[in-house]
Amino acid sequence: MKKILLIFGVLSLLIFIRPALGFSSDANPKDGITSVEAQPNVDQGEGVFTNAVHGIEQFYNYTGFANATWGHIIMILIGIVFIYLGIKFDYEPLLLIPIGIGVIIGNIPFVAGNQTGIYETGSVLNYLYFGVVKGVYPPLIFLGIGAMTDFSSLIANPKLMLLGAAAQIGVFGTFLGALYLGFSLPEAGAIGIIGGADGPTAIFLSSKLANGINILPDGTTVKNLIGPIAIAAYSYMALVPVIQPPIMRLLVNKEDRKIRMKPPRAVTQKEKMIFPVVALLLTTFISPSALPLLGMLFFGNLLKESGRTERLADTARTKLIDIVTILLGVTVGASTQADIFITKDSMMIFALGAISFVIATMGGLLFAKFMNLFLKGDNKINPLIGASGVSAVPDSARVVHAEALKSDPHNYLLMHAMAPNVSGVIGSAIAAGILLSFLA
Repeated sequence: MKKILLIFGVLSLLIFIRPALGFSSDANPKDGITSVEAQPNVDQGEGVFTNAVHGIEQFYNYTGFANATWGHIIMILIGIVFIYLGIKFDYEPLLLIPIGIGVIIGNIPFVAGNQTGIYETGSVLNYLYFGVVKGVYPPLIFLGIGAMTDFSSLIANPKLMLLGAAAQIGVFGTFLGALYLGFSLPEAGAIGIIGGADGPTAIFLSSKLANGINILPDGTTVKNLIGPIAIAAYSYMALVPVIQPPIMRLLVNKEDRKIRMKPPRAVTQKEKMIFPVVALLLTTFISPSALPLLGMLFFGNLLKESGRTERLADTARTKLIDIVTILLGVTVGASTQADIFITKDSMMIFALGAISFVIATMGGLLFAKFMNLFLKGDNKINPLIGASGVSAVPDSARVVHAEALKSDPHNYLLMHAMAPNVSGVIGSAIAAGILLSFLA
């Protein structure tokens, strides 16, 4: 890591001493090809030397050193930090490493007009970014998630679905906060979904509401906030092990943390097959705008549970989701070009995202304690599982399980925590559909 920082520092130094070397980035590289007229008063050797210097200067003007700004340097450092967190601390490496590389790719300085940047029509990155802008990638991610998810714990104890719903308070709290800070209704709706801690849902909703294309009633165009919203959502998903434990310890006392829940009942295969069909009908009738997400989620789950389409389920939960995750991570990261990403709006979005994640976690914990007021004996639930109501699957459930083991080494909450965790995925998609219905 030290060697990387040393090399990066030397390259950065080259950028800022270029005036002393006689190079200027003000020259337009497109004007670099000029005709050379005969100079009768200049000898041939001097003319060759002048042309060579001019050629070197033109080459330099095309390089990243000539076009770099402090914004590019800052964003590249952020990309390196993402990669470091993914490798060193194992924080969502499947997300942070592609996003980190994407941030670096998107902030390599280049000369505009050569179909290089992600926002330049006709560039390769722009074609790949189409899946983000049009909301193609998120439903494919949901297909893979459905094929990986076991809803048994939720089917066995349906009341835990309420915890996933309670955690969505973070979505609507952030929505109100964004309105207070001056964002328009569609922009606030897209920002609010960060509170669900669900990256694909955040990308899907922002691609519909805050895409830089839609026209507001007053004639102004909504801001393109896809990049900041996606980076904020995935960043806080990765930081679940850091953010949630202190909130759990603050709101749940030691005695409640030791509550042991009775084992969930056995769920039949028939129930598992019926659930995705019933859930699809129920949730999409409530929120039809969430159909692309919920439809693919429950379709993937039916592929898994039907027992007849194992090949399709295996493709969805392995090869397909891996390919889409790579494309999604790299293109979302590359969309954070310094001139677009480093803005006041981006900073406010990150602040709102942090607050929303805290509110969502608190909402789940407090609602779990409220539910215990009406439950008796071994029907009581451990309030810690309320924190897994956010849809960061399965990290949030794992964090809950680990926190419970600290209080009681024999208290296994993972299966119980998965119920509100998967219901949080469904809840965030429904919330996105509701916001889309009202604000699109």
